[in-house]
Amino acid sequence: MINIDALNHVQGKSIYMDDREELKGTLYAVPFDFPVAHARLHQIVTDEAQNCPGIVKVLTAADIPGENQIGGIIPDEPLFAEHEVHFWGQVGGLVIGTSEHACRLARKKIRANYDPLPAVTDPRVAKSKDMLISPPRTFRCGDTAQAWSSCDHIITGRADSNGQEHLYIETQGAYAWIKEDGSVYVASSTQGPTAVQKTIAKVLGLPMHKVEIDTVRLGGGFGGKEDQATPWAVMAALAAKVTGRPVKLALHRMDDMRMTGKRHPYSTDFRIGLSKDLKILAYEATFFQNAGAAADLSPAILERTLFHCTNAYYIPNVSATAWSCKTNLPPNTAFRGFGGPQGKFAIECAIATAARVIGVKPHEIQSANLVKDGDTFPYGQIIKNAEARHSWETCTSGFGLDEVIHEVDAFNRSNFRFKKGYAVQPICFGISFTNTMMNHARALVHVYQDGSVVVSTAAVEMGQGVNTKLLQIASDIFGVDPSRVRIESTNTLRIANTSPTAASAGADLNGKALTLACEAITARFKDLLREELGWTDVIFRHGKATDRVSKNFIMWEELVLKAFQKRISLSEHAHYYTPEIFFDKTKEKGHPFAYHVYGTAIVEVTLDCLKGTYEFDRVRIVHDFGNSMNHDVDLGQVEGGLVQGIGWMTMEEIVYNDDGKLLSNALSTYKVPDIYSVPKVIEVKHLETSGPDLAIRKSKAVGEPPLMYGLGAYFALRHAVLAFNPEAEISFDAPYTPEKIFRDLYKKPVT
Repeated sequence: MINIDALNHVQGKSIYMDDREELKGTLYAVPFDFPVAHARLHQIVTDEAQNCPGIVKVLTAADIPGENQIGGIIPDEPLFAEHEVHFWGQVGGLVIGTSEHACRLARKKIRANYDPLPAVTDPRVAKSKDMLISPPRTFRCGDTAQAWSSCDHIITGRADSNGQEHLYIETQGAYAWIKEDGSVYVASSTQGPTAVQKTIAKVLGLPMHKVEIDTVRLGGGFGGKEDQATPWAVMAALAAKVTGRPVKLALHRMDDMRMTGKRHPYSTDFRIGLSKDLKILAYEATFFQNAGAAADLSPAILERTLFHCTNAYYIPNVSATAWSCKTNLPPNTAFRGFGGPQGKFAIECAIATAARVIGVKPHEIQSANLVKDGDTFPYGQIIKNAEARHSWETCTSGFGLDEVIHEVDAFNRSNFRFKKGYAVQPICFGISFTNTMMNHARALVHVYQDGSVVVSTAAVEMGQGVNTKLLQIASDIFGVDPSRVRIESTNTLRIANTSPTAASAGADLNGKALTLACEAITARFKDLLREELGWTDVIFRHGKATDRVSKNFIMWEELVLKAFQKRISLSEHAHYYTPEIFFDKTKEKGHPFAYHVYGTAIVEVTLDCLKGTYEFDRVRIVHDFGNSMNHDVDLGQVEGGLVQGIGWMTMEEIVYNDDGKLLSNALSTYKVPDIYSVPKVIEVKHLETSGPDLAIRKSKAVGEPPLMYGLGAYFALRHAVLAFNPEAEISFDAPYTPEKIFRDLYKKPVT
């Protein structure tokens, strides 16, 4: 089945938040923010703005009827700044008017009186000043202190990875209005409808049942709308409550980039110890996470960094500590991979450093340490159904790694201006929310008298194809044509207490709940057919129910009508939670993941050593899809994740100045991969595996894991640079932009 939204997308018919038909009397809202990263706030002067043509109201913290607080994990983030400004772009209030243009003109008239304070933008500086979001956490296994004495090689180093702008096509926004009973309806571009509902209720001083959140689809999310969609929906709801009229808020792109957080930058110190046979015996890492000015999801992201700090490698002695450092930048937030890529980058840097010191190729160390069944991750989970070695051998053999190495070496010997590089990149990524209580979902299914079906779940469609998979599940279980099934919007009145669509768990959790709901209805149908017709082995296929024993059948529509006449329920609301998983934070041990996704990529690049520019020649991947239920949808996720990961590692450079002002604040100054940046060849092979039972239909999650293949782009470029300048001392500083590459190409060795 092709993606069910594809046709409407390419015809421009798909409805996003800003496309919704506007109600009569709709007002528009534009937030105003502060051009300073840290200051003591004395007064916000709005009189001149309030008197501008078309302006209805200017809201500040004083207009909030409930709590001025939107923090989720930690209540440390006000909706509107009151006494202190904590980052450049922090919102101080909202301008509401009859047009967006009028609001923007009025916004320029707002003045704030404040005393600037010193700004901190570096997480290591924040750590030295004890500016922390939460206490540090450490994952340990074995005894690193004792293990160093057994190591033949001990290498230390530092790795830095920058942030990444989500750059979803649809910016943040919401549309709200008040219903006749005083409740508020909000169309929100969010991955987490319940988080939006709960926060609006708190800020407006309402019970949650008075707040309805509805999400049809997102024009991209990538984690940027898991938590950070909330404030804009709250502002729209507050404006609607204060004015009594519908209010729409859709951020301008540059406002969005300035006011919202990114992927977390990390700075990491590492120490790695190996034996003569290249076994990694010990690994220590200290992660300095740049959380920004408030917690947002940083504690959870930090946790996943620790979960994935050893990537696909078994290391018997590990000590990894992570510090969440508070800086005067916008609160950083979820981004595809959720802290995992930053942890993996550090261990890959450690391996690359060790390989250079020892005089071997990085892939030799990688291959010697891949996890296998029975090994234990540093967090205590015993590995089952490991596919690391399987994917590695299938990739390196099937795509001819030895031949790649020979071709690269031969090319480099005969060319001076151009150099080739390659890297092998294994991945291992755990699937589940690491906060165990979030691993649950519900589904509501109605079968109507004519045999048509409507499905509601908590899954939010944001381009990843989850609605297509849900449609497949319902149509397959009922045995009806997909045209008979409709997937409804995500709505908090139909499906309550939802977890966000995140952690690559949307299809698993909601698909499992949907399966339970559909099977409960078909079970009633089977009971009816057994009681009335004596059928004992019923299957639902091709629009009918058939008894495999007698070969008799009844059409779907006739069966539905018969059940309705017998007063049998044609609806079901089912609940699913992931079994087996748990994690004890007091011990930092447990079994937090339902399963792991594995894979291996070979990345090849050609570097122009005169310009510092490059082209990726080929990326060939063997990916662990499990038993994929939709190859086309899943392939699109692998290709998209790969290119997004390459962008993070090579060109997407977030730049703030020392005062905390974002300099890469527009598409002219922030570069993302375009058609010319995509590898000339992307080939993805399906690893032959049976798939785990805890994955929906044994089809493994595919949203986040492929992004990690992009790490290989960094190390392929590094290999090419060293082919040109073998003596260069190269720091690990991602993204590896052409400017940095050019610097390294002509860097003289330290004497």
